Amino acid sequence: MREHLRRPGSDMVDLFARWQGRIDANSRRAVVAYTDELTDFRRVANNDKSRTEMVDFAVFLRERTVALAADDTPFTVADLDAMAEAGRERAIAGISPAAQRHVLLIHTTLTLREVDEAATPRDVDDVMHTMSWLAPQGTAAQAAYTRGYLLGQESCRPVVDRVRMLVNLLLTDDTMASTLSTNLAMPVVGRCAVVVVRTTAKELVPAVLEDVLARHWTPLAWERPDELVAVIADPAEEKALTLARDLSDRLGTPCAVGATYGEVGGLAQALAHARQVSQVAPLRRRPDVVHFRTDLFAELGVTGAPVIDRWLRQVALQLGTGTDLVTTLDSFYRNDMSRSRTAAELDIHPRTLDYRLRRAQDLTGLNPVSVRGVRILSTTVNRVLSGDWVGHG
Repeated sequence: MREHLRRPGSDMVDLFARWQGRIDANSRRAVVAYTDELTDFRRVANNDKSRTEMVDFAVFLRERTVALAADDTPFTVADLDAMAEAGRERAIAGISPAAQRHVLLIHTTLTLREVDEAATPRDVDDVMHTMSWLAPQGTAAQAAYTRGYLLGQESCRPVVDRVRMLVNLLLTDDTMASTLSTNLAMPVVGRCAVVVVRTTAKELVPAVLEDVLARHWTPLAWERPDELVAVIADPAEEKALTLARDLSDRLGTPCAVGATYGEVGGLAQALAHARQVSQVAPLRRRPDVVHFRTDLFAELGVTGAPVIDRWLRQVALQLGTGTDLVTTLDSFYRNDMSRSRTAAELDIHPRTLDYRLRRAQDLTGLNPVSVRGVRILSTTVNRVLSGDWVGHG
């Protein structure tokens, strides 16, 4: 440490000497804060040995911080390796990613508080010097700790769990996502799509998720049976559609696909938007399109307008009295109202198609090829196929 811990010609010690003198008390206070605020750390420090080790590491961090800040030198390789090893041990002990991130915030807050408590009005220059040193060195220390934490995760958690953790980090705009994505060889940067594949599955099938992950190697998480979430780099539509089809084939159930684009680091709202789209998207045994809000804005609108939604249900009931009219109109609109393509897809004669379109008009009073008919009937068909009305009359 630099020699001027005591000011020349004065009995007054400087900031770094006072800060050093409080290392033991500050370290014990830090461990109390970790265990009071974080359940995971309280569990890890459940015996004297573990708690002592936690205090020892807190002392080490502060001793190195005070000494190196005073000399204006960076952490050594050995220092950073020690921090990485502590992070690795925390992962093996079962510290969650959220707790790992939170403890870094607590440590940063306490460090700034310790500087403030040790400082006097005469220490302005030393305080400014310390703040300048802490910014890059604090970042380096956190990166080392996080690197070790992720290595610990790799040794004790299945890859599916680590990929799910990456998805959660991306969707909460956590900066640790970048490190983990590199660690998993899943680079996710810039513009990407948050994709929600809604299924009618009743249970999670781990083997299916493992297979889909191995095939596509993109961040994805299957938190509940009826929903798989993926983050896919732009351009995403073709990749997302292939992913949804693979999942549907493996599960043997229909799927609906909704997506929203965003920038990595700003995806916190994207999941909610993609989920809304997937809820109104039509369920198909083999999905043929990835839906965005611009594709289903009408369907999204009527879900927030109960009166209109009930009216469209009545239109659906009228169509239900005809033979295969919902299926026919669905194919007709997906084929841009081409009679030849629709008849070929349905494997019916074009005259049969014309009969069904007239039948739909007779039952509802809406011409399927008029502007009004397209708006109302296409929205009604998608509401039926979404499955959202099942069980609701």
